Amino acid sequence: MVEELFRQDAYLKEADAVVTAVEDRGVRLDRSIFYPTGGGQPGDTGVLRWDGGEAKVVDSIKADGGDVLHVLATDAPRPSVGIAIHTAIDWDRRYRHMRMHTALHVMSAVIKGNVTGGQVGADKSRLDFNLDGEVPTKEWVTEEINKLLAADRPVVAQWITDEELTARPELVKTMSVRPPMGAGRVRLLSIDGVDLQACGGTHVAQTAEIGRVECVKIENKGKMNRRFIISLP
Repeated sequence: MVEELFRQDAYLKEADAVVTAVEDRGVRLDRSIFYPTGGGQPGDTGVLRWDGGEAKVVDSIKADGGDVLHVLATDAPRPSVGIAIHTAIDWDRRYRHMRMHTALHVMSAVIKGNVTGGQVGADKSRLDFNLDGEVPTKEWVTEEINKLLAADRPVVAQWITDEELTARPELVKTMSVRPPMGAGRVRLLSIDGVDLQACGGTHVAQTAEIGRVECVKIENKGKMNRRFIISLP
């Protein structure tokens, strides 16, 4: 199983690793800073470098055995199993995902409704809600989110057992995505005084890092389902 450096420190931009397997689509490493696609957040991209070679990582996905598969460009060279490599993520893209993902957690605290889906993007992101009653305006959502972001609340990861999560279903806000369980413990994301929910994604350390966001559109996706789309400048 890969050592998930991205979960230990979301701000790691580079790290050394050893190749543990080479497959048609890409490689596996003993440790990784690349977040694999999951929970609505895209997988990281970047580059692998080794003595005499370099390969572009075009995606990162979950693999069997708890590994991360670093998907390489089709024409990229493949490193050999067992060699040491240096890895680097596309930091600008990752950091925008971190800012967006944390902003979506804040929006889930602002809008009162069950979350039915969501997607993190570098420029625009969304959450879908089942809303019974009046739908808030995009102007109101924008201002309420930014009030909380500007308060510069700390964002901290916590851990609870699988059993504790089962006993506290309110910690799972998304109806369509379940947090990873089975390893004995589950990661929570706490935004002080704002939100607490299960989440395995990467996030900023303080809400003020996000800057100002805007709710740019609200879409009708069904009888009660509304999609709220936010953007970063």
